[in-house]
Amino acid sequence: MSTDVGTPEGANTRELVRFVTQETRFALLSNILQHPEGLPSMYELERLNPSVSEATVYKHVQKLIDAGIVEEVTLPDEERQQGYPWKFYRLTDEGRAFLEKHNLLAAEETLQRIYETISDKPEKMIKYENAPRPDQT
Repeated sequence: MSTDVGTPEGANTRELVRFVTQETRFALLSNILQHPEGLPSMYELERLNPSVSEATVYKHVQKLIDAGIVEEVTLPDEERQQGYPWKFYRLTDEGRAFLEKHNLLAAEETLQRIYETISDKPEKMIKYENAPRPDQT
C-alpha cells in the first residue's frame, strides 16, 4: 500500500486511518463491502452516492487505489458483454487486512443486509448488479 500518507509498515497509522475514514472514501469502502459480490462497478458506486458528483466518486476511488486499499479488476475481453460494465472495484488483501486490524470491518454483514433492502434502485443498476464479474481468485 502506498499513499500520500505512507505505507502501513512505515505510515503514521493514525493518518492512514484518517485517510480511509474520510467521509466520501469511507462511504465508498462501505459500498464495496455491502455489494453482493464485493465488486461494484463505477456506475453502482455513483448511484449509491447521489449527493456526490461522479467526478468526486471517481477521484476518491482513484485515491483508494493509489493507497493500495482498493483495486480495479476487469473482465477478460472474451467475457465482456455489450451494455454491461467490465471494470469493477474491490478491496485488496492488504486493504482488507488494514481495515480489519483497525476494526473498520465490524459492520460488513450489516452493510450487506442494508444493501439488500434498497428498493428504489434504477433499472440500470439492477442490470449492472447482475452483470458478469471477474473471478474472485
